[in-house]
Amino acid sequence: MGRILKICRKYLHWVQNSVFEGEISDANLKKLKYELLAKIDKDEDSVIFYTFRSTKYTNREIIGLEKNPMDLML
Repeated sequence: MGRILKICRKYLHWVQNSVFEGEISDANLKKLKYELLAKIDKDEDSVIFYTFRSTKYTNREIIGLEKNPMDLML
């Protein structure tokens, strides 16, 4: 977890445990994903991105193993 924490803290604010948030440019989001893909074990680890383009639109993207699949989030 330490190496993932270090990568995420370069781009986002650490909220708690494994939660990060912040505004990020498309270019930096691409860099963040690239760095995470190089470090995680895609068969065991998962990283979930929630993208808010507006207050009415949310996107959820998972890299690696999906541990708790959801069809709808409230």
